[in-house]
Formats: sequence, structure tokens, C-alpha cells
Amino acid sequence: MTSPYLSPIERLWFYTLRILCGLILLFLILPVLVIIPLSFNSGSFLVYPLQGFSLHWYQDFFGSAEWMRALRNSVIIAPAATVVAMIFGTLAAIGLTRGDFPGKSLVMALVISPMVVPVVIIGVASYLFFAPLGMGNSFLSLIVVHAVLGVPFVIITVSATLQGFNHNLVRAAASLGASPLTTFRRVTLPLIAPGVISGALFAFATSFDEVVVTLFLAGPEQATLPRQMFSGIRENLSPTIAAAATLLIVFSVLLLLVLEWLRGRGEKLRTVAVQ
Repeated sequence: MTSPYLSPIERLWFYTLRILCGLILLFLILPVLVIIPLSFNSGSFLVYPLQGFSLHWYQDFFGSAEWMRALRNSVIIAPAATVVAMIFGTLAAIGLTRGDFPGKSLVMALVISPMVVPVVIIGVASYLFFAPLGMGNSFLSLIVVHAVLGVPFVIITVSATLQGFNHNLVRAAASLGASPLTTFRRVTLPLIAPGVISGALFAFATSFDEVVVTLFLAGPEQATLPRQMFSGIRENLSPTIAAAATLLIVFSVLLLLVLEWLRGRGEKLRTVAVQ
């Protein structure tokens, strides 16, 4: 609601700004929303107007061996990469937040560099590294590189959570005889859990949606869902791709809802810890 003390010009500027933000948001989200009705089109082409309502393309998606193999590969690679990224990212965030050593800024820049370096460079470098080892077409190489791409998200979210962490709780646990491992497991980890889980969800989304590195490292048997979509766009533009894209959109929305819930939970935990 607007304040009753705003002048007419300020009120006009307030509503203009809100309308402008709404139009920008609509411009950004409209291309995503356009693809959803096409996945229910009974026609064989991705065109408007729709020729009718049908679930044929979803049946084609779930009945195709290639699409199911790609989905299975994504379900294998993304969770594995998420676990690796969550473990190393959490430990790195704790060390960088609590530690004070020479070159700390340089180390921080290095660990978050995968967010800055173009993905195609990471893909080429990964291929040149794994190919001589005979791991160019393997799940292990994909999991390792996807984890590297996800680690920065975990570090950032966990570091942000640790900024409001009450270190007196750790000192209290130590004074009561708790070992460092017990203190971490029963005091630190429960309090930073929203940040850890949020970072893990970002890492999962990054891995699940990644296609550039997969093009360099994956063979036909390791093709993920995004790569299968990319191949389908190049070879045969089928509405099945629209069905796959719609499923990914729904999945992404669910992730965002979980992240918002975790953000609210993190705020409550920090408030309780301060009190």
C-alpha cells in the first residue's frame, strides 16, 4: 500500500515504477510460459494457434527409450554431483569464514571462479584433462565437473548463513566437553542447514540443467536430459521437446518454492539463535 503522505508526483512515480517492474518481469517470463501450451498441442509442429488438446507428446516422452535414458542419466549425475558439491562447498565455506590466513581472498576467488569462467572454457579444459586418462565418456568425469560447477553456490549460501552465526554456541559446546566433530554435527550443522540445503538445491539445478560441459564429456550412453533436448532441436524439432521443457519448468518452480521455504526457516533459526 502507498503512504497517504505521498505527494501526487511521488504517488505517480510509485505506480509507474511498479508497472515498469511488472512489464520487465512479464518480458522475462513470457518466453518460458509460451512453451507450456505447445506441449499440449495435438499438432506435430510448434506453432500457434493450437490445433487441439492432447497428451500425446507426454506419452511419447515417457514411452521413448532415448528420453528415459537421458532422464535416468540426469537423475544419476545431478544428485551425485550435488552431494559432492555440498560436502566440499560446506567445508570450504566454514574454513574461509572462520580462518584468517594469507591469500584468503585469492583462495576465495579461485573456488568461486567456475561461476565467472565461461562454461565452454570449462568444458574444453575438462575434456583435455579427462580424455588422456580415458575418462572422456564416463559418469565419473561428468559428476566431478558438475560438482565443480556447483561448489561456488554452496560456498556463497553457506558463507552468507555463517555471517549471522553465533560463535558463542560453539564455545559453549566446547566448554561442556564436546569434541569438534560433535559440536559441528549437533550445533553448527543444524543452524547452517538452511544455507547448506539452499546451496545444494542451486548445485542440483546447475547440474541438472547443464549442457555445454556434457557436450564435451558425455557419450551417447551418458547423454543427459538437456543434451537430449539440444540434440532434438538440432535434428528433429518435435513437440516432445516442449513436453520435456514443461516438466523442467515445473521442476524448477518446485525448487524455487523449496528455496523460499528454506529462506524463511533460516531467518527464524537465526532469530532464535540471537535471542
